[in-house]
Amino acid sequence: MGIMRGDTDHRVDRERAIGEALEYHERTKHRFDRFARSAGYLDWANEPDPFRRFEGAPFVPLPVPDEDRTPAYDRLFARDPAPLFPLDRRSLSEFLYYSLAISAWKSLQGSSWALRVNPSSGNLHPTEGYLLLPPIRGIDGGAGFYHCAPREHALERRAELDSEAWKTLAGELPSESFLVGLTSIRWREAWKYGERAYRYCSLDAGHALAALRVATAALGWTLREAFSPSSSALASLLGVDRAADFGEAESEDPELLAIVGPGPADPSRADPARWNPSFEAVRAAQESRWTGRANRLSREPIVWEAIDRVAAACRRRTDDPPLLIENAGGLPATSLLRF
Repeated sequence: MGIMRGDTDHRVDRERAIGEALEYHERTKHRFDRFARSAGYLDWANEPDPFRRFEGAPFVPLPVPDEDRTPAYDRLFARDPAPLFPLDRRSLSEFLYYSLAISAWKSLQGSSWALRVNPSSGNLHPTEGYLLLPPIRGIDGGAGFYHCAPREHALERRAELDSEAWKTLAGELPSESFLVGLTSIRWREAWKYGERAYRYCSLDAGHALAALRVATAALGWTLREAFSPSSSALASLLGVDRAADFGEAESEDPELLAIVGPGPADPSRADPARWNPSFEAVRAAQESRWTGRANRLSREPIVWEAIDRVAAACRRRTDDPPLLIENAGGLPATSLLRF
């Protein structure tokens, strides 16, 4: 049986993308006789703001936990690591406090900088967090899309969803479940590391994912894999493809999407395609009323063509295989990210 032209085209495109990724990998290696390309110095006047904000988006402060309700660390690796906490304003705050929040402030000679729970290469934190939440006790406004604001330990409501839109988007999810998405701002890493920035963005997305998984286990919840039909669909779900909202601000690349829900994973729902946002779901996100405009992080971001090429090559198409994030109750001793 012959191969259809569409299949051939996809295979050629996929091989070309793999070739671009491998070329980037070789190009950005440090070697004995040279370093990978970068500016060669730190332009402190052009240092990126470590905090993205959406000016004009409604601000939702979260309570800083006043007591530690989490189990001992070793219990996070057990089959039933922690008692199940209901999804409300307090537990959602704890989820973010133990995963993407600021852990400390340091200062030296008049300068100060933040450290965060999720590790980051160079403490540059290219990773941004987003939530798609159902109506939650203690949070006004109903279901909606939110951006995490770690400096204030708060959320920014990017879009509100009516009950019909929420049902379209998440009607197949278990009760009290929500979605968490991660994006990368490549410029934050490129400011220091030049062409190697794409490597560090991928590494830091993994760091953030691991922190989210620890936080879910501590609350008796489970993080399950999810996937979008394509990178462009995920960008629409997270609202980072909205040119009018970003203007001249530095762009964000969608990294991954995960389902956070109560209790251990249900073996009957082990298929990684168990939740797949439909075209109607993506359209419901696009047609929601979005608010807020992204702040510009630097005076003059520098474009690195090698980064743009590998980012384009690694974007997921509709018919590409999904990213799998294995997690079945607690935190298994070995957790795999498979591409």
